[in-house]
Amino acid sequence: MNAPIYTLVRGADWRAAQTVGIYCGSHDDTRDGFLHLSTAEQVRGSARKHRAGERDLWLVAVDPAALGEALRWEPSAGGRRPGLFPHLYGMLPMSAVLSAVALPLGEDGAHVFPADVP
Repeated sequence: MNAPIYTLVRGADWRAAQTVGIYCGSHDDTRDGFLHLSTAEQVRGSARKHRAGERDLWLVAVDPAALGEALRWEPSAGGRRPGLFPHLYGMLPMSAVLSAVALPLGEDGAHVFPADVP
């Protein structure tokens, strides 16, 4: 298995996904036509930029090998962020999810990540 990739999911969306067995993405994902994912090195920056201060946020680890050809590695919109980002052109099946953990907010208002996420 390759290193896990991650998506940040709002609590209500995550609970709905668990009920139906598929995560369809956020409003931003729907608008852009793919699910935004991040590597372990990218996910903290994504949380700061796109989900700052949000409560009830979940860090969902995904097995990239389980996504097949629907997973593509592409530059960020407008190339503003360095590196390639994983984008899923389809829905995320629960069978590809390795784990999901709640991301509490620390005293500084930033999300507190598990120790195994760099």
